[in-house]
Amino acid sequence: MNATSSAPALRVRPFEEADEPAVIALWQACGLTRPWNDPARDVARKLGVQREGFLVGEAGGRLVATAMTGWDGHRGAVWYLGVHPDARGRGHGRALMRAVERHLADAGCPKLNLLVRRGNEAALAFYRRLGYVEEEVVCVGRRLVEDGTAGPAAP
Repeated sequence: MNATSSAPALRVRPFEEADEPAVIALWQACGLTRPWNDPARDVARKLGVQREGFLVGEAGGRLVATAMTGWDGHRGAVWYLGVHPDARGRGHGRALMRAVERHLADAGCPKLNLLVRRGNEAALAFYRRLGYVEEEVVCVGRRLVEDGTAGPAAP
C-alpha cells in the first residue's frame, strides 16, 4: 500500500501512560530495542525530561508510530522513531517526522540531528527522501548508568 491509497491518516498526539505496552510492543516489532536498554526504563526516563516531546501516531484506532524528541537549546534530536512494519508505506513515517520537526521548531530549535545504526540502509533512504543528509561526524558514547543498576557504569 502506498501513501496515495485510502489508508487512514496518522493522528499524532502526546504519549499517555496507558500507551506504554503498545509502544514497547511497537519498538520490538520495529527492531528498535536492544538488550542493554530496558524499554520500560527508557519510557520512564523520557517522562521525566521534556515529556511533551514523546509523540505517538494512531491510524485506524491503533497505535502505529512513535518518536521521542528533545533538544538542549542548541540542537534537537529524535530517537525511537518507528512505524509498525504492517503500517509502513502509507506515509505515516513522513507525517510523524513532520510533526517532530514542527514540535521542535515551535520550541525554537534551529536544527535536528538523528542517529541511524550502521547498516540500516532502509532508514537512511527514508531520511534522505525527507531531505536529511549525512554529515561528517562520528558518534561516540559511554554509558553512565547501566539498566538494572542504580549506579554509574564507570568510575
